[in-house]
Amino acid sequence: MREKSPKGLIAVLVILFILIIDQASKIWVKTNMALYDSIEITKWFKIYFVENNGMAFGIEAIGKVFLSVFRIIAVIFIGIFLARIIKQEYKIGFIICISMVLAGAFGNIIDSVFYGEIFSASYPGHVASFVPIGEGYASWLHGKVVDMLYFPLIDTTLPNWVPIWGGAKILFFRFIFNLADSSIFIGVTLLLLFYRKTLSQSLQSKKEKKKTIKLNG
Repeated sequence: MREKSPKGLIAVLVILFILIIDQASKIWVKTNMALYDSIEITKWFKIYFVENNGMAFGIEAIGKVFLSVFRIIAVIFIGIFLARIIKQEYKIGFIICISMVLAGAFGNIIDSVFYGEIFSASYPGHVASFVPIGEGYASWLHGKVVDMLYFPLIDTTLPNWVPIWGGAKILFFRFIFNLADSSIFIGVTLLLLFYRKTLSQSLQSKKEKKKTIKLNG
């Protein structure tokens, strides 16, 4: 009889690994760099400390409390979904991708929920530090997400002879993000590239299960 692979254990290890690396990098940046400080690793890769209230890659669009609550609800649903597919015959690669998305979302939730309570404020010329709970820069759910990974792969100015855009500054990639954002992006990208059909089938089976429960009820 073929033994079942420890899919649940693998999922937990993936989530813990990403969370530990993500939080370790954020705490180091938060307690060693002032806001907008930059460390050049190479010409195209810098550690650039910024904070944001919004979605991944520093995109801000909606209220902070709403965003924090939305993240928490999303993580709960993803966690339930992950627990369900672990019990079924899905490939480990698919489970790892979902685990990466869950870990990334949860990593940014930690910032939003706790950082405002346990850190002093970061601003230019001032490095933050841990403070007693309740003495931080913001209340629960109002913490800012720490971003630091910056890849200015192309940073140049177009020649003046170029029509329309001559003299314009070109900067790619301008977004600053963190390891949690990377985990979400990579997980979703792999799902779309290699597990789109599997994802569709897993979501469809969930709908069919609900329909069966309704009919039986």
